[in-house]
Amino acid sequence: MNLAIASVTDRIRLRSKDTRAAYLDMIRARRPDGFARMKMTEGNLAHASAGCAVMEKAELLGGGWPNIGIITSYNDMLSAHAPFEHYPDIIRRAAREAGAIAQVAGGVPAMCDGVTQGQEGMELSLFSRDVIAMASAIGLSHDVFDAALHLGVCDKIIPGLVIAALRFGWLPSVFVPAGPMPSGLPNPEKVRIRQLFAEGKVDREQLLRAEAESYHTQGTCTFYGTANSNQMLMEVMGLHLPGAAFTNPGTSLREGLTRAATHRAAAITAQGDDYRPMGELIDERSVVNGIVGLMATGGSTNHALHIPAMAAAAGIQVTLEDFAEISAVTPLLARIYPNGPSDVNHFHAAGGMGFLVRELLGAGLMDGGAQGVAGPISGYDREPYLDGGKVVWRAAPEKSGDLEILRPASDPFSEDGGLRLMSGPLGRGVSKVSAVKPANRVLEAPAIVFETQGALKAAFEAGKLDRDFVAVVRFQGPAANGMPELHGLTPVLGILQDRGFKIALVTDGRMSGASGKIPSAIHMSPEAARGGPLARVQDGDLIAFDSEKGTLDIKVDSETFASREPAPFRPNESSVGLGREMFSYFRQMAGTADSGASQFSFFGEES
Repeated sequence: MNLAIASVTDRIRLRSKDTRAAYLDMIRARRPDGFARMKMTEGNLAHASAGCAVMEKAELLGGGWPNIGIITSYNDMLSAHAPFEHYPDIIRRAAREAGAIAQVAGGVPAMCDGVTQGQEGMELSLFSRDVIAMASAIGLSHDVFDAALHLGVCDKIIPGLVIAALRFGWLPSVFVPAGPMPSGLPNPEKVRIRQLFAEGKVDREQLLRAEAESYHTQGTCTFYGTANSNQMLMEVMGLHLPGAAFTNPGTSLREGLTRAATHRAAAITAQGDDYRPMGELIDERSVVNGIVGLMATGGSTNHALHIPAMAAAAGIQVTLEDFAEISAVTPLLARIYPNGPSDVNHFHAAGGMGFLVRELLGAGLMDGGAQGVAGPISGYDREPYLDGGKVVWRAAPEKSGDLEILRPASDPFSEDGGLRLMSGPLGRGVSKVSAVKPANRVLEAPAIVFETQGALKAAFEAGKLDRDFVAVVRFQGPAANGMPELHGLTPVLGILQDRGFKIALVTDGRMSGASGKIPSAIHMSPEAARGGPLARVQDGDLIAFDSEKGTLDIKVDSETFASREPAPFRPNESSVGLGREMFSYFRQMAGTADSGASQFSFFGEES
């Protein structure tokens, strides 16, 4: 193992000793002696089986088959999740083949950040992660299941499902994706049209045509944002079958992988001889493997929030320093949009996850001894294919099919993973530099302070931003307005950068998983709404932004800066409407961004 990776893993293990032990005690106390439903009263069991087909009812009431609970995030508005409509039927048939029962235990909400981006509904986006975790827990709380299948893909959905699956960690859990849509309009052309529209050079009809050609059918959006970073994570953490992440929907192989996932879930219950409870399967090595995969592929900055929250559900404590140290030694092996012009389908065709995992294992950056649902991660360097209608696996390609998309560890795109911990008098946050040109990573410029993203756009449209500046967009944290993504600022800031101005963004909010060429320090904590340093920044303050060194400084005397009265956060109508008033408790109780912005205080309850 790489010494730095081993050191971070050991440090996480030591830091988490007590909380991890408490967690393991909790799930081990619930290890079943027999089928979970057998502890139910006759009345309980009658209710659990009443809606089943005759065969499943007979097995539930008295047979010897394990029962698999399905948690689904299906809805037919969300392109990535629309394919899940027919999965329960596929899974029920596959379960019978394996001598098991499958029941839909519950559904969870799945909102689309692509639909809500820049809209009021985006203020519920981050909180939906914890709602999904709680909704999953309600489905699994019937406590009649011996394993679980989790159907999900996108942004907050997978982290929410993982949190719940870990709290039911005595159950084996297999995650079942739907795959990306086939490639549409090339990404550079989509970006070009967006920027032309922002400049008023093309009309709305042309913009809509370009967007519809990009997002055109069922499946995950093909850029490498949070959704596809999720699928990479599930694979390197061992919660998928090998090679399941990026097979397109509606194909024979995709259906075969869903059947195979069901067979596997039936095989790893406590009643068999290969029991793989999720809470023991996922450990410190799994979490570090996930962070390594994120850095090696230039994945979404949203996972600086989600990975600590997911790890906490298993009693594992992860910090931003862990991310930074892993990033510093993990080479960038993939360039997928927004880090390059190609999409995840091109990545998959060039060698995909099997090639990536083999390279990281070979370089000592990934721990092959960590366990997955299909066996040790050392066996995840394979890819699936159909042989006579059955899924089998073969070794991944030894050479990349396209070195502009996917490279070996011996010849990376860069020597590090491109995520920086940013710290200084303005707090702590993260910066993704893998898509930022080196010439744009360091600058010193006066601050222009905004309290909404709309205010920044209005200043741009008024022609007030044609200069060097650091945009400080504050009151965008979880306690203020739910920490919406600020991806809608990307075209505006991109235009200004293309005009030759030195600009950067500093915010206590989030950027999209598709954040790209704009230098930014995001997730700044403590947030301005809780009196964080961004509340003291004033227009004209000189800010030194250095994402190479990971420093964010303000050229104001420290005593003068500290003596300033923080700008007050004034909640306005943005906290009401579209159900946002129902989430006031979430805003009050949200944790800090650098610890995952979660509602849940697992450590406090278990330590």
